[in-house]
Amino acid sequence: MEATIYALRALTTLLCGVLLLVRYARGKQRLLLWSGLCFCGLALSNVLVFIDLVLVPTVDLFLWRLAMGIIGMAFLLYGLIWERY
Repeated sequence: MEATIYALRALTTLLCGVLLLVRYARGKQRLLLWSGLCFCGLALSNVLVFIDLVLVPTVDLFLWRLAMGIIGMAFLLYGLIWERY
């Protein structure tokens, strides 16, 4: 049951990221770009959670998962602070 939840979390965040980036490609609104990149980073973090806890539980990927989440959030933070709309 846990594996299903981890997989659905990864798929949901990936879908959100892709939808945001597709909408950015149509309208060129910069906040959509940074939000899409953020969600793609969070999707990578969730994929690493799935790999870490389900596929290869003997390998600790905690720092990699954390790094992907931080990178994803850094994209959004950069977009919110430094971009002019």
